[in-house]
Amino acid sequence: MDKSFWNRVKNKALLEDVSKGREVNWINENLKDTETAMQAINITMADIDDAEARLIRFAPFIQKVFPETASQNGLIESPLTEIPKMQKQLEEVYHTAIPGHLFLKQDSHLAISGSVKARGGIYEVLKHAEDLALEHGKIKLTDDYTVFASPKFKEFFGQFKIQVGSTGNLGLSIGIMSAALGFHVIVHMSADAKQWKKDLLRQRGAEVIEYADDYSKAVEVGRKNSDADPMSYFVDDENSVTLFLGYAVAAKRIQKQFAENGIVVDADHPLFVYIPCGVGGAPGGVTFGFKQFFGDNVHVFFLEPTQAPCMLVGMASGLQNEICVQDFGLSGQTHADGLAVGRASGFVGATINHILSGIFSLEDYHIYDLMRMLVDTEDIFIEPSACASFWGPIQLKSPEMQKYIKDNALTDKMQNAVHIPWATGGSLVPEEIRKEYMQTYLK
Repeated sequence: MDKSFWNRVKNKALLEDVSKGREVNWINENLKDTETAMQAINITMADIDDAEARLIRFAPFIQKVFPETASQNGLIESPLTEIPKMQKQLEEVYHTAIPGHLFLKQDSHLAISGSVKARGGIYEVLKHAEDLALEHGKIKLTDDYTVFASPKFKEFFGQFKIQVGSTGNLGLSIGIMSAALGFHVIVHMSADAKQWKKDLLRQRGAEVIEYADDYSKAVEVGRKNSDADPMSYFVDDENSVTLFLGYAVAAKRIQKQFAENGIVVDADHPLFVYIPCGVGGAPGGVTFGFKQFFGDNVHVFFLEPTQAPCMLVGMASGLQNEICVQDFGLSGQTHADGLAVGRASGFVGATINHILSGIFSLEDYHIYDLMRMLVDTEDIFIEPSACASFWGPIQLKSPEMQKYIKDNALTDKMQNAVHIPWATGGSLVPEEIRKEYMQTYLK
């Protein structure tokens, strides 16, 4: 392990454990009250409202091109499902208590691309399409957006390229929507990307370029190629405010589901949200949205694999994207393919620096155990990387979380708590791959 940067890092003891591949729990010492923290962030509620309005404008187009969205009138939204049998099983198997209620946010079942990336990725493609159409006088904001499905619009967008680097799910959302609009879309996919995802993209009309390297290399080359082409637009998962806002809309939408389920979030009813993290765009955007709407009453934690805890090392060290997991002697390789990222987004890390509650890391074998447990108890399948989210409520028993609960005066309120593991993907996984996952045991 190269320790040339070691004298600059915070949390040295914790990062020593990280470098040895151990599971760690980091509580964010930079957490501030939400009102103070938001003053330093140049993104506002008005930006979230603007993003939601754009998605509403595109809803008629989405419903026409993707009939599976008809029940939601062209909005891409996922169920919020209480999972009491899973809650009981987690408590018994992991010898912990999960006070309150456990709900699963099934972004695994979002229409079109079956993952949380359908929020940010699809939104960014739609915004780019709208920007081009407005710039070239093809539409007005008051028009019926089903016109985007017409042959003349497909011909128009065919002049342009959209490119993205991805481990899989972002590529699916960008590729499927870009191709549906008529763009020439190129997805640069890292070595850990699953073959079925590459195959599906090609079936939908996307060009897929494969790399023997990790996510960072795919992004680097994709960005370079796109920047060299004036007709190309690069979707940058590391630095895109547009992606970030697409994810943030989730918090606005979920309020209706809270009302339907009788969920109250206030000072006496804390909300805990647990999100798997790769480069950080999706979980960062969701975190920002939740803190905007629920303030100090929501507590958001990220989950990362022990070999690729990029956001953890960036935030806990205080160096953000100046360092990567390889600097700590870690491989960056994990069975949680969507989380196989060596270096976190500096933009996201800086944005959530004072609003994220903490990050936990876990060994890969847990994700398959938790996947099987969810199928057995609730008959819900989500992909293995998404199952990292359950590691969050399991850690409620840990000394770090017990201290966090005490320090935030939550001890007497935990019986009123709601816990939401965020299922980040899985509904498009082919049946034969699901069977393969169900038979995978790592330890």
